[in-house]
Amino acid sequence: MKPRADDGPGRGQDRVGDVQGQSPEPDPEHGPGEGNGTGPGAVVSGQERLARAALTRVIEPGDECGGRWLRECGAVELIRRITAGDGTAEQLTGMTPKRLAGYRLRVESVDPGRDLSAVAALGGRFICPGDLEWPSQLDDLADARPTGLWVRGPRDLRLWALRSVAVVGARACTPYGSHMAAGLGSGLAELGWVVVSGAAFGVDGAAHRGALAAGGATMAVLACGVDVPYPRGHAELIGRIAQQGLVIGELPPSDHPTRSRFILRNRVIAALTRGTVVVEAEHRSGSLVTARCAQRLGRFTMGVPGPATSGLSAGVHELLRGEGVLVTDAAEVAELVGDIGELAPARRGPVHPRDLLDEVSARVLDALPYRGALSGRDVARSAGTGTDEALGRLYELHSLGFVERDGDGWRLTPRPTCNGDARRGGT
Repeated sequence: MKPRADDGPGRGQDRVGDVQGQSPEPDPEHGPGEGNGTGPGAVVSGQERLARAALTRVIEPGDECGGRWLRECGAVELIRRITAGDGTAEQLTGMTPKRLAGYRLRVESVDPGRDLSAVAALGGRFICPGDLEWPSQLDDLADARPTGLWVRGPRDLRLWALRSVAVVGARACTPYGSHMAAGLGSGLAELGWVVVSGAAFGVDGAAHRGALAAGGATMAVLACGVDVPYPRGHAELIGRIAQQGLVIGELPPSDHPTRSRFILRNRVIAALTRGTVVVEAEHRSGSLVTARCAQRLGRFTMGVPGPATSGLSAGVHELLRGEGVLVTDAAEVAELVGDIGELAPARRGPVHPRDLLDEVSARVLDALPYRGALSGRDVARSAGTGTDEALGRLYELHSLGFVERDGDGWRLTPRPTCNGDARRGGT
């Protein structure tokens, strides 16, 4: 629901300078938070929400100094100190005159009420730590935790994040990387897992499309506003994700991505999910930043191997030489990150008829030469059995089609040869 003009601390007081005013009264029709454009499960006060929404335009994602100030004095007080000229902002640990000047320049144009209205117009919401929808695993980031998250999509972020896996990798991936990412996306979706990625070209897009094609769940974590389709070539894909899944980001509506914001976005992907799978990555790939962050947070880190000669697999192979776990399909990922009993099927090659023979029969069969025939006595000598036992086994093998009589001796039954199986230069 869109925020009303009188939902703030007073009519016309949604500007950041008045955030420290009185909290809005709950809407009796919708319950706590719903009348403020935040959706069901919102329990944070309107005053706190406005302050945090404002801070998403003032403090960069992942700023640990800002996170520490938020923890120590709260969002409303932090906004008051930044905007006030009473010297209290300068008392914050780590605050420098240059940094404070930058914050005050940004805060001049901040209007959290406008941003909340903009995201509500998209059917979205802004969720904060303390909301019922807030994924508590993000708290593992400590002072680097997001100030709040802007969200588009009809699903519950907290519930979806509980059973989610990140699939990340190279933007300029090979057809092999795209194939593996799409297979992981669809396979995980079919197993009931939410596929999380960054909506970038290459591996990210393939993972999202794989999940959507399977009719499954997927979330895109953007390094820009949730109303900004970036990259533009994925505008349709991001729109589909917003309709069927979730699009989330730390930056407010209309904000643009930067190189540093892409890197900082990766910590959210790592913290939000149970594990991260890397599909193709060079040594300096941003995907490895996600994997290393996942390792620091105690999450599972996995990699899909590729050709040893491919530079796009070099980073993955380095990951696998360390703490990473090698995986090749969705079942192996689910076995690692899932609950007890979510086991990948046993892997084995094809079973051949002679694999079913007992030990003695196998020895008797091996005693026969590839060409020519042997008497029962010679077979027994070669197999290390008695003559009677060897003859008994030979008759059993004859009934199974492995051997045939050749006068007084025994020989292997000729195997049919297809043109595609014929070896060059003879059999």
